[in-house]
Amino acid sequence: MVFDVLWEDRDVRFDISPQQMQLRAGEKMIDKLDSIEDTKGNNGDRGRLIVTNLRLLWNSQSFPKINLSVGLNCVINVTTRVANSKLRGPTEALYVLTKCVATRFEFIFTNLVPGTPRLFTSVISVHRAYETSKMYRDLKLRGAVIKNHTIDLLPEEQLYSKEEGVWNLSSDQGNLGTFFITNVRVVWHANMNESFNVSVPYIQIRSVKVRDSKFGIALVVETSQQSGNYILGFRIDPVERLNKILKEIHSLHAIYSSNPIFGVQFITESAPQPLAELTVVNVQDDVEIDTTSTSKTDAMAAYITEGSHNKDRPPVYNEEIGLAVEELPDKFTLADLWNPGI
Repeated sequence: MVFDVLWEDRDVRFDISPQQMQLRAGEKMIDKLDSIEDTKGNNGDRGRLIVTNLRLLWNSQSFPKINLSVGLNCVINVTTRVANSKLRGPTEALYVLTKCVATRFEFIFTNLVPGTPRLFTSVISVHRAYETSKMYRDLKLRGAVIKNHTIDLLPEEQLYSKEEGVWNLSSDQGNLGTFFITNVRVVWHANMNESFNVSVPYIQIRSVKVRDSKFGIALVVETSQQSGNYILGFRIDPVERLNKILKEIHSLHAIYSSNPIFGVQFITESAPQPLAELTVVNVQDDVEIDTTSTSKTDAMAAYITEGSHNKDRPPVYNEEIGLAVEELPDKFTLADLWNPGI
């Protein structure tokens, strides 16, 4: 029982394959705008922007292989400012500031259809809905998940089982508590202290199995690398009850895996077109493309932002030119700066 790693909302990727552009299970298209310019990286190029419950997808209409996938979990801030578009001139645009690992990227999207705020309202509202629904997707320790000794259910969440007398084996003596199993997650809390709890969504569960421990046979939940690689142990007696709970979690996890609930609530004023109608057929152009100076690093370079740049990076010795130079950003070489290929 291993879940596919969820990367769509947690990564920023450039020029990805058609397979990665496809929506994963549970990913829903919320809005589609056909006349959107990627003003910072592809100024003057008309493209399509798809807003989903996990990410922003943009691709050039002329060259579909030029595309972006911006995970909503990477978004730091969304604002509107005036940008200079080659197709519309100075006009109000959507600025999306993101951070992926240690690198910040800035994206500027301009709606080429004048007089409509749809680009701004769709992206801003979906990002807000994503930010307020992280309990569906993130492991939470000591969170506000229990009220009056019972689970505080999320919208779309259904409680399947409540199991009392479950020992959490995180300490030497163990803690007696209550176990909740829903269609979205498993939750445990200590009976003596409701704030001592853990909430583990199925999307972050790597495996659930039974194995020996110093407390005897235990239910062991291993979480994903994204959520910290936790190993959570629970003692449940008798063994027949333990096996029943294990079987129930496996069953609910399998159901969830086929159609995950990511928790981003939205209402569309008009239904978007089916995905089949949006699929772009790649046509082999009868041209010769010079690839000697293009790379993924080149695509990234147009969007990297250094923020306010209050101070320079420390100097380091560069053997290529025999001089001390400012330390280069991650993933860049000296050759990349001389030959950006943008």
